Amino acid sequence: METLLAIVIGVLYAAGLYLMMRRSIVKLVLGLGLIGHAANLLIFVTGRVQRGSSAVIPPDQTVLVAPFPDPVPQALILTAIVIGFGTQAFALVLLKRAYQAVKTDDMDAMNTTDR
Repeated sequence: METLLAIVIGVLYAAGLYLMMRRSIVKLVLGLGLIGHAANLLIFVTGRVQRGSSAVIPPDQTVLVAPFPDPVPQALILTAIVIGFGTQAFALVLLKRAYQAVKTDDMDAMNTTDR
């Protein structure tokens, strides 16, 4: 399971970096989103994925018995998802406004409009 997740994380990072190297701002925003998802998945994997176990103490016990997943990375991922969504929404609104002003999403063409 961890091997498959490691491959998926690598593919997401590679695709995100590839999209970020393109000239289009739309592809840049999509690449940043993919890198954000890859980082979230990497944090999730570091929390030791355990199938069928939870990080909550059962009602018939007083302490948590190993093996159990770490709940802190899950909380960090939830926070990162919300922050990433807000950042992407802001970037898309900024992209729309820049496109309305310049009539292109090519970064090189946008640089030529600076005076």
